[in-house]
Amino acid sequence: MKARLLKLHRWIALLFALPLLLVVASGLILSFEPWLVVESIGPKSLTSDRVTALLGRHDPSGQAQMLAYRSYDRTVTISIARNAGKVVDVATGELLPAPSSLAMVLGLTRRLHEKLLIDAGWLVVSSTVAMLAVAILGLLLGVPRVSNTLSGWHKGMAWGVLPLILLSPLTGLCLAFGITLATPAGNAPSTRGPAVTLAEAVRVVGERHDLSTLVWLRSLGGRMVARLAEGGEYRLYAITPQGTVALPRNWPRLWHEGNFAGAWSALMNVVTSIILAGLIVTGTWMWARRQLRRRTMRRVAARLKAG
Repeated sequence: MKARLLKLHRWIALLFALPLLLVVASGLILSFEPWLVVESIGPKSLTSDRVTALLGRHDPSGQAQMLAYRSYDRTVTISIARNAGKVVDVATGELLPAPSSLAMVLGLTRRLHEKLLIDAGWLVVSSTVAMLAVAILGLLLGVPRVSNTLSGWHKGMAWGVLPLILLSPLTGLCLAFGITLATPAGNAPSTRGPAVTLAEAVRVVGERHDLSTLVWLRSLGGRMVARLAEGGEYRLYAITPQGTVALPRNWPRLWHEGNFAGAWSALMNVVTSIILAGLIVTGTWMWARRQLRRRTMRRVAARLKAG
């Protein structure tokens, strides 16, 4: 049974090795984004008056439905549609031809992580299921005897951070299938009521929060919602004319994106991504080395037989 589990573990990993490596490598790059955002926030560096002025200049008709702020390059993106918008320099108020190089790299990496750049979200989900299956099969193989060999390092890495290896694909699948594990709001004030405009939402958020912590502000589910990086955690707030209401935490998203504890959760995802990449590379290397050894042995046997 153990030999069969090992063979299944090996072949599932080999079958999905390439898409998994792309997903893990892009995840490694994205792991730095929460840290980059949090560390770049200058307290009180963005005010509602400044954002309102930018909206009046670049969206005079009030049609925009989304506002995103990048603290690491000090720009806001004002959008009518989610995937298009005007990039504006906060300091000068001037319209920029495109996002910064860093923002473009992160955006491209996110598309690679989520869809492999070819609208192959189904393959990402399949690969994530395969990753989880491989981890569970490795768990069923039992606690290994770790040695200073390639195989020993492979097993040691896997068992050393096993909870992280299991949680990474599991939370990714929760995101893919819309599972939030959010706790009920309980006695929290209602967030339903007259919709507020983007400009009104900016004013309300600015009155109750430091607007420099803004990640994005947009219409979501028929209401205005803001995402703020407060205390190293990305929090969601529904916006009403009376104020802001904290929404229940989406723990799978917070964990998977590593934005619940600032630099520490970002570091957790960096370590997880490096270990996962190491497992894919060492596993593939062990298989290739085994195949090469077998071919060599067959050639030697064939020569001996012919001689």
